[in-house]
Amino acid sequence: MTRIFTTLAILNSVALLLSYGVGVVSKLRGSLLNPAADDTYLYHFMLGLGTAVLTLLVHCLIFTYFLGTGRWVKEVTIAYRLPDVPWHKETRDLKRLVYPVALVAMLITIATAAAGMGAQRQEWPWTIHFTLATITLLVNLWAFRFEYRRVSRNTEVLDEVLAEVERIRAEKGLPSNAESWQQQELA
Repeated sequence: MTRIFTTLAILNSVALLLSYGVGVVSKLRGSLLNPAADDTYLYHFMLGLGTAVLTLLVHCLIFTYFLGTGRWVKEVTIAYRLPDVPWHKETRDLKRLVYPVALVAMLITIATAAAGMGAQRQEWPWTIHFTLATITLLVNLWAFRFEYRRVSRNTEVLDEVLAEVERIRAEKGLPSNAESWQQQELA
């Protein structure tokens, strides 16, 4: 997951920066008011909308990842009678740390998109959209770094749980997980 998240976060960061940059160029050229002569605004609109959806997708992936891995650790903890501390508790703590950050990054992104529509319709001052876009860029860059650290630690926890399961299985004379998979495939 660390590799997948890193790839998506980098792609999303580039898209956020590109959308921001094209938006600044669009404003400087006045392309919103003169779309026939300059279609920079149209590029900003499409790029911004696509970037907003990608941003929501990346943060929703984080939600899903921590839900799934937390549930897996809980079930393994019950099945192998492992103590709640350290692994299950740590996955819960990691999830509780990440969720508010991801949610704030998602909400500010949604607010920026809404303010963009207000600016497009000239019902809101463009400065609101610009300010929110700046905050969105900064918050998401910070959130990606924050989430990456928690995903990395969660991956370590999963590896520790797997190592403990392998130890217990060997202690009880059971085949390793890899051997069990091979036996199931042959059956």
